Amino acid sequence: MKLTHDVFLEQQQKLLMTPELRQAIAILQMSTLELTEYIQRELEENPFLEEREPEELSDGDAESQDASSEKVEEWLEFFHDRDIGFESKQQEEEKSFDSFLTRQPSLVEHLEFQLHLASRDAQDDEIGHYLIGSIDSCGYLTIEPEEVAQNMGCCEARVWEVLEMIQTFHPHGIGARDLAECLMIQLRHYGKESLLARKIVEEHLVDMAKGKMNKIAAHLGISVQEVQEICDLIRTLDPKPGLQYSSGNDIKYILPDVFVEKVDGEYIVVVNDFNFPRISVNDIYKNILRQPDAFNRDARKYLEDKMGSALWLIKSIEQRRMTLYKVARCIVDIQQDFLDHGVQYLKPLTLRKVAEMVEVHESTVSRATTGKYIQTPQGLFELKYFFSSGVGSYTSSQKISSKSIKNMLAEIVAAENTANPLSDEAIAEALVKKGIKISRRTVAKYRQELGIPAVMARKRY
Repeated sequence: MKLTHDVFLEQQQKLLMTPELRQAIAILQMSTLELTEYIQRELEENPFLEEREPEELSDGDAESQDASSEKVEEWLEFFHDRDIGFESKQQEEEKSFDSFLTRQPSLVEHLEFQLHLASRDAQDDEIGHYLIGSIDSCGYLTIEPEEVAQNMGCCEARVWEVLEMIQTFHPHGIGARDLAECLMIQLRHYGKESLLARKIVEEHLVDMAKGKMNKIAAHLGISVQEVQEICDLIRTLDPKPGLQYSSGNDIKYILPDVFVEKVDGEYIVVVNDFNFPRISVNDIYKNILRQPDAFNRDARKYLEDKMGSALWLIKSIEQRRMTLYKVARCIVDIQQDFLDHGVQYLKPLTLRKVAEMVEVHESTVSRATTGKYIQTPQGLFELKYFFSSGVGSYTSSQKISSKSIKNMLAEIVAAENTANPLSDEAIAEALVKKGIKISRRTVAKYRQELGIPAVMARKRY
């Protein structure tokens, strides 16, 4: 047996995830707002990056600008020395309308304000603050009054008195321990409480949700029409009153990543990069780096790393813009009928088909469309909205988008006779008459995804 060490050459192909590649993938996945914040952070951390104005000044304009800026600095120094109130006056004039905007109080603040007005003494305040602190975001009490009395060392009857006082606060239904109590508090406040309503709320909420009016009527010994009238009243109540005062931080604004406009009969695609800072490599640092003997080895390595990071960031942003444009352009070309006429003409589309047309990997298309929105003549949509499976058609060789079929299903249900609503089988037959190959099980699946109740729950007496 030969036991020796041999040296030989071998070629291998490996995919290495370098930090630059990870950064490019992360930038591709970012939305417009996220990328704007990321660029701002890089501008603060990387000295080689600088923000440029959209329009560069000419030499003459630059000289006049410098001269005028020097004069402004001189006048500012003069006023700063002569009048200390100048700066505060200038800051006061620069206040925008946003400075005067207010925010909606939180649920806890709203309830504590009412407690301050309604409490009788310090003990009511103490118990009330404890109870309000135990109310969740939906408005429900998450602790039993007996436990509150035990933790605070007070009388249980006093806790119940304070809880009943809190349950009279706005929003109505607050402080309940379950859904039935929440609904009853609201019925009591609106003066609609009755023995039949109480029985339906406390004993038949599940049957009401399933539309079993006949069962409720037989159990209560009244007509189905009376049950339906009471159920209609109960459905107008708020099952989660606390959400009326949800935190303002939960409000999310959508900024489109792509705009689509029809100009002279042709759809134009524009990537939204108007809010991005225009970044470039700082000329001063770039010239300093060209001096070979100006720094030691560590300082030079740091500057070279920052220089490379700046160049790669600029390249990654441009690559993201081009990829997003190509994907959006491809989607617009395929979905022109949708842009012209609406969701009924939406075509089935897959990530693989777009990836083949754009000549990129399927995962790249997925990253480019995740969490990004497109503003079209038909409204604002997520790019993922245009990707859907298809169902066969009797009248055409092309498939029909599932979203288009869901829209047809919703229209059929909206136009049905509520006294005799259509079953899933009847809806499937109506769609088959329109040339769509669909089964009853698929109709039931689409109906549930749309949140449309079953036939018994839609029946009106």
